Amino acid sequence: MSGQTTLDRMGLMSSQGKLPLFSFGIISDVQYADIPDGRSFHGVPRYYRHSIQVLQRAVQKWNNLQHLCFSINLGDIVDGFCPKDQSLDAVKKIASEFEEFNGPVYHMIGNHCLYNLSREKLLPLLKIPSHNGSAYYDFSPAPGYRFVVLDGYDISAIGWPQDHPNSMEAMKILNENNPNIDKNSPVGLQGLERRFLKFNGGVSKEQLLWLDHILQNATDSNETVIICCHVPLDPDSTTPEALLWNYEEVMHTIHKYKCVKVSLAGHEHQGGYSIDSHGVHHRVLNAALECPPNSDAFGYVDVYEDRISLVGFDRLQSTEMVFDS
Repeated sequence: MSGQTTLDRMGLMSSQGKLPLFSFGIISDVQYADIPDGRSFHGVPRYYRHSIQVLQRAVQKWNNLQHLCFSINLGDIVDGFCPKDQSLDAVKKIASEFEEFNGPVYHMIGNHCLYNLSREKLLPLLKIPSHNGSAYYDFSPAPGYRFVVLDGYDISAIGWPQDHPNSMEAMKILNENNPNIDKNSPVGLQGLERRFLKFNGGVSKEQLLWLDHILQNATDSNETVIICCHVPLDPDSTTPEALLWNYEEVMHTIHKYKCVKVSLAGHEHQGGYSIDSHGVHHRVLNAALECPPNSDAFGYVDVYEDRISLVGFDRLQSTEMVFDS
């Protein structure tokens, strides 16, 4: 049996008959906690103890595939309802499950991560590079490709000390845009204004400058860029309640360049997909947390020169994202 036929039977060959340049595993919103099942604010069932099993099956599948170079966790590895005296152990437990993967794992922080641990403790545990406590970074897994991981809670009312400038700026934004006493309530807010909730956040001016610099370098190096952020960046890919506060600023920076082809996010547990006016694909992943027992939501991504192919399992729908030329 030829090598190509073997690869074809493993599911690696695309419909065009080409092998991917590289592939990686992906999952979002595990939100594990050793507590009984519950429901979201909207009444959607949440399976706190089962989510670790979803992750375990994901890692097993990724390892069995053998061709994955790395994996990405799009944030929220433990739930905000996790008892605070268990938070550190819960984060370590989930991080150790990711470590069972036979390759590097790239994490990003979500709001539920920050409900549990300070950035000071969280970032080293997840091996996230830090810029003065902010959690944005980039990496290049293969020639011609760059991944840019944004910190969607750089400007945030959670995760920073109350007197930190980023926290104070966040409260100013919330007070100006959300008149409710409960800043997690969208009552009375209309349309995209409903994004101004405490469990969302924004990207700082410093991070925007960094992003601009990275995208300029990627353009100069003729690299294709994939953006990753826990919080979605495009209104058509998510509900307003899960959108980044200053998504317009971030997308303005991204749209200055033609190198960004895809944006991957979590946070919106039902998932979503859109293609924006500049041809950037926005794929929001379904939450592992909301998988009933014996169901899953994870996948892997095959990367080609002209597209990326998300191969989803069970509740995560597969998506072919073809780049604009």
